[in-house]
Amino acid sequence: MRLVVVFVTLSLVSLRLYPPLSVFFGSAVLFTLFFFREPRRVVGEGIVSPSDGRIIRVNGRRLEIFMGLLDSHVCLSPCDGVVESVVSLRGGFAPAFAEKGNARKIIFIRNKDGLFRVELIAGFFARRILCYVRAGERIEKGRKIGMIVFGSKTVVEIPEGYKFVKKRGEKVKAGETLAVKE
Repeated sequence: MRLVVVFVTLSLVSLRLYPPLSVFFGSAVLFTLFFFREPRRVVGEGIVSPSDGRIIRVNGRRLEIFMGLLDSHVCLSPCDGVVESVVSLRGGFAPAFAEKGNARKIIFIRNKDGLFRVELIAGFFARRILCYVRAGERIEKGRKIGMIVFGSKTVVEIPEGYKFVKKRGEKVKAGETLAVKE
């Protein structure tokens, strides 16, 4: 939380030098604390949403979630399994809802049902993607796997044998049921 320390320091210094500016930095402290929150989640049945947000696309076995400014940006594992690999791709920082070639981390999770793919995609404001898992690691559904700092979009791809129970335009919370077995 280096950012909080920086904003608190700037707020205190500006309080002494130019008090109206301290309101701005104080607001920045509150926004940063709000943005980096990690709310407790109830983990649902089946395959769960890796993030908060609005579903912007469902196409076959692929579902995309746009994370708004007020959503928690902590990402959870949609299923139990073993992390098969984590791939980091460099790229741009176009707006997440229309991204093509943006920077991303792709986490592949394998379990008895097949291979699941979770993409954490940076956007216009997002310049950092944190990943908390490594290849070979066994993870449980609902465990924190990453965070997109100030951004943007997550994508879930599910194997054959599952169907999405959420539709385009619906709002979801991390840990909420997203797909069930067919």
